[in-house]
Amino acid sequence: MLGLSQTIPALLREAAERFGDHPAYVEGDRAVSYAELQRLVETTSARYADQGVCRGDRIVVWGPNSVDWAVAALAVSYCGAVLVPVNSRYVGAEVADIVGRTHAALVVVHDGFLARDQVRELADAGVSDRVVTLAEVTAGRTSPDSRAISEVSPDDVADILFTSGTTGRSKGAMSAHRQTIGVARAWAELGGVRQDDRYLVVNPFFHSFGYKIGIVVGLLTGCTLYPVATFDVDETMRIIESERITVFPGAPTLYQSILAAPTRSEHDLSSLRLAVTGAAVVPVVLIERMREELQIDQVVTAFGMTEAVVVTMCREGDSAETVATTNGRAVPGMETSIAENGELLVRGDYVMLGYLDDPEATRAAVDEDGWLHTGDVGSLDEHGNLRITDRLKDMYISGGFNVYPAEVEQVLMRMDGVADVAVVGVPDERMGEVGKAYVVGSVTPDDVVAYARERLANFKVPRQVELRDSLPRNLGGKVLKTELRGS
Repeated sequence: MLGLSQTIPALLREAAERFGDHPAYVEGDRAVSYAELQRLVETTSARYADQGVCRGDRIVVWGPNSVDWAVAALAVSYCGAVLVPVNSRYVGAEVADIVGRTHAALVVVHDGFLARDQVRELADAGVSDRVVTLAEVTAGRTSPDSRAISEVSPDDVADILFTSGTTGRSKGAMSAHRQTIGVARAWAELGGVRQDDRYLVVNPFFHSFGYKIGIVVGLLTGCTLYPVATFDVDETMRIIESERITVFPGAPTLYQSILAAPTRSEHDLSSLRLAVTGAAVVPVVLIERMREELQIDQVVTAFGMTEAVVVTMCREGDSAETVATTNGRAVPGMETSIAENGELLVRGDYVMLGYLDDPEATRAAVDEDGWLHTGDVGSLDEHGNLRITDRLKDMYISGGFNVYPAEVEQVLMRMDGVADVAVVGVPDERMGEVGKAYVVGSVTPDDVVAYARERLANFKVPRQVELRDSLPRNLGGKVLKTELRGS
């Protein structure tokens, strides 16, 4: 039976009691039991209280996957605050924007990741007086006191995860404790995750797939999580072999990298039993190779979004073609429908509470009947299996991350020498899709890429740049991106 608690602090205490000395996390030579995890979280929660954090405050956590990230994030809920995770690859200006919009009481930073000075980046962006490092809040041990615990209710906001919109302005999707736990429980039950599972978490903790379908799934099931900060195919295979990893979800690019690795035959990967993929079009042959060559017992696909983390999911026993060409059926607590214009609508327990401080965008996304308008065009077969066939939005998926061209375009339009720009997603064998920028102006492609790298996370940076004399537009002035994609 999975954990029954409806708030994250209660679920953590339940996990510590149920699983005790069983390892919750393993990172290199460091192992942390579920009992020790609770003690670490209590200590970090007390440090938040020392910083003046109160119930309902927002805390931004900025860093890659690690045991300390999980501790810092769980401690946010433990002291009654609201978790705001941000992309580890963001630059300081991008994080500062979210800090300002959430009025964050504290920013917890993994300083030095990828040899960068994140604290300096934040200071340069105007954020310095609310910043602490991850090491400062998680290092050492103290005796926690009552300030470390602020009880929350199942309906309180647990987290705000930001996702970009087609206008280029990011929106913060708010979820309650009961939703964050409920969606993790649904995923874990369909995947059959058990206490004896060893779960390699390459999906980033700042993303719902890493946080809710990683950290929270661990608390529910008692499995052991192995957090990975950056993906390296040889190191990943080494961990799978040496630690006998059984659960390994991720974007299709992860499995494609392993299948293509020259050293794959040198590693025993036979311990893998469950792989859950999605976030991009999955070739049928990939599912077949994952089952036949990697010998993964259960390979399934799923569909979700920040506003509704898991909507549909394949089940054990589905054919390779079903898994590769559909995203499975609605999970318990959710339902799907196709509108007259072909748009996928979803409704149920795990649809977000709404967008932070944006009632207009919330009303546009969730109608009066509770249907979330996804912006994706899809179809449902006679068994209820979902197929995503097109996008109403211009968003594309690169390496498992959503990229919204309008956001990239706004950045590039500020570059000296750029008169006009349009960005579209184009196919890429390894990443699924990458950005291609069509630019009008007196710049070079290398200069455009360099400018973008200074101002955007790596996955948002266009990989291709084509200079043009003009962009095709309709009579209303809108760029004809369909024409660009076909060029």
